This record gives sequence, C-alpha cells and structure tokens, in this order.
Amino acid sequence: MTGRLILKGGTICRASGSEVGDVLVENGVVRQIGGTVEPKDGDEVYDVAGKCVMSGLVDVHVHLREPGFSYKETIESGTKAAARGGFTTVCSMPNLNPAPDTLDNLSEQLRLIRESAVVKVIPYGTITERRAGSQVVDMAAMKPYVAAFTDDGSGVQAEGVMELAMQKAAENDVLIAAHCEVESLLHGGCIHDGEFAAQNGFKGICSESEWREVERDIELAEKTGCRFHVCHVSTKESVELVRKAKERGLPVTCETGPHYLTMCDMDLKDEGRFKMNPPLRSAFDRAALIAGIKDGTVEIIATDHAPHSAEEKSRGLVGSAMGVVGLETSFAVVYSRLVKTGVITMERMVELMADNPRRIFGLEGGLEVGAAADIAVFDTEVQYKVNPEEFVSMGKSTPFEGWDVQGCAVMTLVNGEVVYKAEA
Repeated sequence: MTGRLILKGGTICRASGSEVGDVLVENGVVRQIGGTVEPKDGDEVYDVAGKCVMSGLVDVHVHLREPGFSYKETIESGTKAAARGGFTTVCSMPNLNPAPDTLDNLSEQLRLIRESAVVKVIPYGTITERRAGSQVVDMAAMKPYVAAFTDDGSGVQAEGVMELAMQKAAENDVLIAAHCEVESLLHGGCIHDGEFAAQNGFKGICSESEWREVERDIELAEKTGCRFHVCHVSTKESVELVRKAKERGLPVTCETGPHYLTMCDMDLKDEGRFKMNPPLRSAFDRAALIAGIKDGTVEIIATDHAPHSAEEKSRGLVGSAMGVVGLETSFAVVYSRLVKTGVITMERMVELMADNPRRIFGLEGGLEVGAAADIAVFDTEVQYKVNPEEFVSMGKSTPFEGWDVQGCAVMTLVNGEVVYKAEA
C-alpha cells in the first residue's frame, strides 16, 4: 500500500491494555498508535469510534484443501473466510495432494497462495514423506517457505522416526507441530469415550489415545532439544503434561480450539457437524483447558478449520468426515463465551489469538509501530445467531450453528490494505 490510512477514534485493544485513539498506517506500515492523527489531503480515513482495533488474528491451524481437494475449500474461499473472521495470517495444514514434503510438491501450493490468497498464508511442511510416517523430509530445504513441520491428520506412530525428525528440527531450528494420536488405541471410535457414548451406544475414542503420544513427544523434545508444539489439545492429561514440561523449562507449547473450550461430549447430537478429531471431551477436560488458557499453559486458540462437502458431513457421528469449520465464528464464540462472561480478559484474548501465535511461530505483522499493518476492527456490541448459510467458507458444518453470539469483524487490513469490510 502507498499513502496514508487512518483509523479514527477506536478503542485500541492490546495485551498491555486498552485506550481510545487513532492508528496511522503509512505505506503499509504502522506509524502511530494512540493519540490524535490529523488527516491530510488524500488520506484514507475510517471512523471506527466505538469499535475495537487490534492486531489481526492469527490461526496456526487451518485446512485450505488446495491443492487436491478444492471441492471442500479453495485458498481463495478459505482466506476470504479468514478475512471475514478478522484473521490476517493463517498457517495451512499439509494433508493435501500432493503433500508438501518437498520443494517441488510445495511449489503448487505456493503458486495458488500468490495468485488467490487475500490474507497471509504460511504453509506447513510435512514431517514425513507423503505423511506416511516413515521417511523424514529434508527440513533444511523447506525451512524458508514453511511455518513449521507437521503430519497433521495423523500422528507419527514410530518413536524412532519422531526422534529423528526432532533431531533434524533442532539442528535446523524449526518447530515441530504434532497431531498426537496413538492409532492402536482408537478402536474404531467416532466420539469421546465418555458419558454420551455410553448412553447412546457409540464406540468411543479414549483420552489416552491423545495424551500418551503427547507424553512420548515431550520426552523426545527434552532429549533432542527440539521446539515442540502440540496441536488441538483436548484432554486434561495433555494440559497437565504440557504444564509440567513448561515448569521444567522445556520449549513446549500447545493450542486448543474454541469448541473444546465451550462444549463437551454431553452437548453432542448425532449430526456430522459435531464430529471432529480430537472429539469433544468431558466437562472435566473442558474445565482443564479453561484453566490452561487462564494460567498460560495453553498459549494459543486455533480453529482447526476443516471444511468438507455437505455430503461428507451428512452421515451422522459414525459416518461423517472428521472436521468442522471455525474461521468465521472464532472471535464471536471466544468473545461471547469467555470474555463477556469474565473467564478471560480481552487482553488475554489478544494474546491467545494474535500475539502468542506470532511469537511462537515467528510470524510478522500486527498492531505494533514499525510492523506490517495487519489489523482487525471488531464491533463487539453487535449480536446475532450463527448461520452457516452466511459463511464465505465453502464448508458450512459448525457445532455453533444457531448459537447467540456477540462480536464480529467489520474491517480487516493486511499490509495496510483493506481486504474485508462489512456492509454498512
């Protein structure tokens, strides 16, 4: 962007606190935060009085489905959904065709990002070739182009392979982000092995299938010195394992999703929109996750936005594909159910959804003087029902359908350019 853009009179919301004032963006870079900026001829000026101005949200766990599965989502539709949700950077997961396990295989995704993304997209590289869990990829070659390395969608089952991957990651100073799941403990389950499954005759997925591999991988991270991030934590045991690892000074972080913080297995219905992996766990697990975001054990809220076709999500809890969408509901759900209710502060929300993802994954931009102007403006007063038919995402399957929520993005800027503006 060239020239000046001014956001006038908004409530500037940062982890350090809030203030009313102006934000000046010049040539795509934040130049002033707070105080008063006097407009000049030719300035692009937006009155955002009464709105919350903050660093654009960052989602480190998004499935954009291209290349290979564009009938579910495209980079264009997914990033437009991200912009509508107030996200300015997303990290795209590698369960694609071809899987991004070499520079050649990554190149098609990078081309699509350049051509059609409306927000910043930083892809993941796979940990193993074809995500098959056996041969570790050339991390050094892919490092400049990826956010981190993950085989998301499946855990690396062989301990020796994961140890080698972590050794390579440590040597190259890159992050391993692991989907932790012991496949031998799944037993064909489709939801949490808890009260709802027992009452309704469903095969369950035990909590140990997650936390046992979290435990193994933390031990490997300690052994190798690898920076290690646990994807979509859902169990109380996983939270405690990460807490203890942090207490020992290990470079271990984790994320959870809005649905795990606001729902449990007793909220389930036999509908595909409630099926995700890991599944919604017990109320005790939810309480542990909430404690984790409050005390800093869980440092990131990420959506695990995973769109599928309507047909793939129409087969109930047993037959539907795993995954729900979340980019266009994340802010509203977290704000309505956690901030408005006093569970966390607005400042903590900014940390969980904007600041910490940038810090942990080494991402640029945000609402800082001298940074690329990746900024979101939210109306925190507007109230509405979640209606998937209004989503920009091609995926419409959400457990939040029909929820009464509060707060939505009204403007999203990437590098100082307005990439989303709500209709007046």
